[in-house]
Amino acid sequence: MAISDPIADMLTIIRNGGKAEFAKVDIPGSTIKVELVRVLKEQGYIKDYKFLEDDKQGVLRVYLKYASEGQPTIFGIDRVSKPSCRVYSKSKHIKPVLNGLGISIVSTSKGLMTDKQAREANVGGEILCNVW
Repeated sequence: MAISDPIADMLTIIRNGGKAEFAKVDIPGSTIKVELVRVLKEQGYIKDYKFLEDDKQGVLRVYLKYASEGQPTIFGIDRVSKPSCRVYSKSKHIKPVLNGLGISIVSTSKGLMTDKQAREANVGGEILCNVW
């Protein structure tokens, strides 16, 4: 099976792992995926992550975070920019997710950052996904 969108596959693995109440999920590794989970950890959506080396591309292990009631901290995670339809936005036109309750992860010339950080740094870019 050919993977056409590895970022969407990663988001689906995280979403399904949260619904199944897994403690951790393993994802095939890449540089952009490591940066995505770094942003998720900084914003408090996941507990931690590790990049495990192997003979191939490596494995990204993501430790999921849950509230005290057992609900996952990630209620929703959606891919915005897809390989078939890229979505770019200037810093002034990046809209908050759920009136600021969620985040957008934006790929900018200064690296991956949240929508709020992109507006503060006055840089636009490709909107990869929304998380709430």
